[in-house]
Amino acid sequence: MAIQFTVTKECSRSRARLGRLQTPHGVVETPVFMPVGTQATVKTMAPHELEELGVEIILSNTYHLYLRPGSDVVEEAGGLHKFMGWPRPILTDSGGFQVFSLGPLRTISEEGVEFRSHLDGSKHFFSPEKSMEIQMQLGADIIMAFDECAPYPAERSYVKESKDLTYRWAKRCQATHTREDQALFGIVQGGVYKDLRRESALELMDLGFPGYGIGGLSVGEPKELMYEVLDDLMPIMPKNKPRYLMGVGSPDCLVEGVLRGVDMFDCVWPTRLARHGMVITRQGNLPIRNLPYARDFTPIEEGCGCYTCQNFSRAYIRHLIKANEVLGIRLTTIHNIYFLTRLMREIRTAIAADCLPEFAREFLSGYEGEK
Repeated sequence: MAIQFTVTKECSRSRARLGRLQTPHGVVETPVFMPVGTQATVKTMAPHELEELGVEIILSNTYHLYLRPGSDVVEEAGGLHKFMGWPRPILTDSGGFQVFSLGPLRTISEEGVEFRSHLDGSKHFFSPEKSMEIQMQLGADIIMAFDECAPYPAERSYVKESKDLTYRWAKRCQATHTREDQALFGIVQGGVYKDLRRESALELMDLGFPGYGIGGLSVGEPKELMYEVLDDLMPIMPKNKPRYLMGVGSPDCLVEGVLRGVDMFDCVWPTRLARHGMVITRQGNLPIRNLPYARDFTPIEEGCGCYTCQNFSRAYIRHLIKANEVLGIRLTTIHNIYFLTRLMREIRTAIAADCLPEFAREFLSGYEGEK
């Protein structure tokens, strides 16, 4: 098998669990947050810096790498790990979410999706088979089945058709995927309709995937509704396989997701925030680009052990961002990735000590989102 997943401890007071995910490129301790390297790079960060921050696994994007530089180029380079100089595990998404985000630029059929490139308007076609071909060329440790991500809100009839199409496509992905050194995960869909979610999960479990993504959440619905869906879905998910909540990365959602039994998360959120002069703190997101911090000579967060907080003030970082200096967004990115990596480590420690509910209460009571 390409991966082995072992649950090492279950929280006695929530659905949280500790796990070890063994891949061809090393072990990942779960629960884990995966920074996103859309174009085979986590923006502004060198691979060795990510390792120093404690990052164990990153995500790259099939759609973007297919368009540029081309999955054949990556394959010729020896695969994604060698191409980008990242020695640890990689997960690639299927390209489905990006394709479906194109809106009027794409047309869905039973066979797949015809779309126009956001780069130059050229016409392309993704099918389950094409997604598998591209992801096998890229060579990530974990790859995702091609699915349709229904928007929110959406009529139940549409979401059911989308869920059924995702199942048929998942079977085609399984039939096409041949690399034994890759694990192919199925993706549970069904929108915010709990019965459709359960149906999707049970159908995919019958196909026997080594892990399962939970897609189509965090697409505009209220967070409380996402938590309700997870509360209903997670009890039927396989206990011996990793559960990956796709596209979720804010600190409150990470804590709430782990309490419900999620093992893996990813999101562009921390790096996108950083590029817009926003940094994450335990009290909420701090708009460090704003005028009140022009003469603030304290670190982003007292007690933070990241390189940024150990060496620079809010005033200096604000100056760099206002002056459009690249170092500014490098420093905010370092802090944001460190923050989430440390948060997941603290969560794992709390699960090990069987005190996650107390940790969650204390953290969530102080975290207010954007200030």
